[in-house]
Amino acid sequence: MKKYFSQLRPSERRLVVGVGVLLLLVLNWVFIWPHFSDFANYQTRVTNATLKLGNYRAQVAQIPDLQKKLKNYESEGEYVALEDQSIDLKRTIQSLASGCGFDVQAFSRSTMQTNQFFVEQIQNINVLAPESNLVDFLYKLGNSSSMIRVLDLSLQPDPARQRLNADIRLVASYRKNATAPAAKNATAKAK
Repeated sequence: MKKYFSQLRPSERRLVVGVGVLLLLVLNWVFIWPHFSDFANYQTRVTNATLKLGNYRAQVAQIPDLQKKLKNYESEGEYVALEDQSIDLKRTIQSLASGCGFDVQAFSRSTMQTNQFFVEQIQNINVLAPESNLVDFLYKLGNSSSMIRVLDLSLQPDPARQRLNADIRLVASYRKNATAPAAKNATAKAK
């Protein structure tokens, strides 16, 4: 290559060097310059992966605490047989209402929902009571050991404006049978 380059005239040498530089610039423009941002993208990916790994490690570190909470939730609430849950809910509501000085006017049919730990009974009631008695009922409902809470509440005054007519949707959570998960695990291990 040196021998060929030394045989060229000065103007030809300039032309060959110019074409070489131009070819080098075009190659850089096509293949190298588009990848200048790759290093920044790589650093961003490394930073994101490091943050994600830190989050995963933090979540894994919480597993013992979550298992303790899970055992606590599994043991919470009283166990009432599935057949007796709606009756128990009505009995609890009636006893709290009579303790507050009024009666429940109407019970609608209760519905049931389940999740992993609890069976939830939903009961709609209609109440006509003085304001203070209704507030006392709701307060006692929240402070009682029964796991009953108000899901929905709508209030209207009665025509004489002496009492409140309330439509209340109550949800009671009853613990599922504790032996059911153990039985599932035993059948799973047997397979």
